[in-house]
Amino acid sequence: MQTIPETVIPQIKHMYSHEQRSAREIAEKMHYSIDAVYYVMRKYHIKRRSSKQNNRLLFNRKPLSFKVKQTLTTADRMLLIAGCMLYWAEGYKTDKSAGIDFANSDPNMQKLFVRFLRQICNVTESRIRVQLYCHHGADVQSQISYWNDLLSIPKDQFTKPYINPKAALDKKDKMPYGLVHIRYYDKKLLQQVMSWIQEYQTKLQ
Repeated sequence: MQTIPETVIPQIKHMYSHEQRSAREIAEKMHYSIDAVYYVMRKYHIKRRSSKQNNRLLFNRKPLSFKVKQTLTTADRMLLIAGCMLYWAEGYKTDKSAGIDFANSDPNMQKLFVRFLRQICNVTESRIRVQLYCHHGADVQSQISYWNDLLSIPKDQFTKPYINPKAALDKKDKMPYGLVHIRYYDKKLLQQVMSWIQEYQTKLQ
């Protein structure tokens, strides 16, 4: 096994414990094998982080895929509030969520929410995903085309539709275009939206 001089042990400890670098990052930066770094950590009792701590560290380092607009006009502030209230009512909000998931069958609500994502959150367009939920017997391709035109989201960003075999065709008038989920897989955006919602909730109490 590669030998690491004792003189660099304090540096390794500082990089791991204070700079919060991973063992692999330390190995690559200092040109040692990762096995040698782990050996030193065991020998000199450098306490290793848990998997949960490592995952949190990696999550915090992950770059944002969106850029919140900083200077808001009066119209922007109204859109920010509307987007948050829509998500508060119809969005998936649990800690298990991988990101934004807004579900609704109302075209105006969906159009407004997507505008909020684009104009206030400046999301990466290619990461937006749409999934259609519809009843058995519906014209699936026609409904996808409707949402594609309304939201200006390319069809290749629509995931496989879910067709409910138990939903009666006579209910089509209640959801003539089906229901769609607007999804954006970046948990940091979900955290940002939930932070806004919490702020409004606190102010309105």
